Amino acid sequence: MIIRRRLTVGVGILLATLTAGLGSALPASADETPTQASPKVELVLDVSGSMRTRDIDGQSRMSAAKQAFNEVLDAVPEQVQLGIRTLGADYPGDDRKVGCKDTKQLYPVGPLDRTEAKTAVATLAPTGWTPIGPALLGAADDLEGGDSTRRIVLISDGEDTCGPLDPCEVARDIAARGIHLVIDTLGLVPNAKIRQQLTCIAEATGGTYTAVQHTDELSGRVKQLVDRAAEPVVTPVATKGADSCTDAPELKPGLYTDREKFAEHRWYKVAVKPGQELRASVSVFADRAVNNDYGMLLRAVTTHGREIVRGSESGTGRTDAISSGLRYPKPEQDDDEQTPETVCLQVSNSFSAPASVKTAPGMPLELTVDVVDAPDEAADVAAFGLGHGWWLLGLLTLTGLIVGLLFGWISRWRIAVWRTR
Repeated sequence: MIIRRRLTVGVGILLATLTAGLGSALPASADETPTQASPKVELVLDVSGSMRTRDIDGQSRMSAAKQAFNEVLDAVPEQVQLGIRTLGADYPGDDRKVGCKDTKQLYPVGPLDRTEAKTAVATLAPTGWTPIGPALLGAADDLEGGDSTRRIVLISDGEDTCGPLDPCEVARDIAARGIHLVIDTLGLVPNAKIRQQLTCIAEATGGTYTAVQHTDELSGRVKQLVDRAAEPVVTPVATKGADSCTDAPELKPGLYTDREKFAEHRWYKVAVKPGQELRASVSVFADRAVNNDYGMLLRAVTTHGREIVRGSESGTGRTDAISSGLRYPKPEQDDDEQTPETVCLQVSNSFSAPASVKTAPGMPLELTVDVVDAPDEAADVAAFGLGHGWWLLGLLTLTGLIVGLLFGWISRWRIAVWRTR
């Protein structure tokens, strides 16, 4: 769910006395309820010349988009701050340099005036180029500020025409800012190249791609995405791992995001008190083409470099994410001094990529850290890395011992009988 900020509410009242001036503040009212930041959504609409094409339910793509926008604007939840940005809406000429700057905010992100927003959309007419990359950068700037959830919904019928600024690389750069902005894309044309580009943009930020060919599909999907922005979610905290445990950031229980380059090691620290159990998991997302055969490692080590426990995973072929986790219960201490232990978490990966694939920014990494009460039984097998199958291992060992003794006794008995004969 969206991280809530508890506001310290109180009214400072200065009490004057005859002998001394003493200041005191009243405590926060128990009746006050925490507020949550309003989610922000910006709809980015392609208004390039190709939107004149009449292939959606007998009408032009632009007419279908306007109809869908009117339906969406009527259904936007009250708590959502919504804005609209266009690309290719103003410049009809052939100057590429000018055409690739043709993006503007049609309606500012904020409380929605439905009539005003509809009026602004009604004035649009298919005009120029398709500067998707610059439009995404502009939309990211439009959504800056605050700690609410952010979502861009891009609706387009074509590929970006303003290379070499690759919109997929733009999406990765936006994700690398650590502002937790998700880009969802909708394609109005069932074209393989368009689908590939829009899919890449969405995957770079954890969003989705949807192909739509009818007006009701377009309005229904956009409504769904706007509603999804209003749903409570956990907002990850951006962090930056270090090259060693000494310089690593100390993490509290929570959800964190980072970026990790190919074949890189990143370090983090967690304080674990006696009687507590550290639970950590990590996922690395392959947001671009990678070579077959890859793996990742999550290790917990002491500050002196001794490994405590590890979790690893490997795979081959196409993947969207690879994950692993670990548990480390720290036993209780007999004395009263409950000194926490600094546990170093190392996250490593063995991803590689073709030479044509850019390695910067690094791949998205999501790290979950939790510290809970350790198991009541001091001999919990998680501390020994045996998992829940320890009893089976013990049973097999005991069975093997008994069978060995019986076999040895029978063999000796048969030899003794043979000698007597």
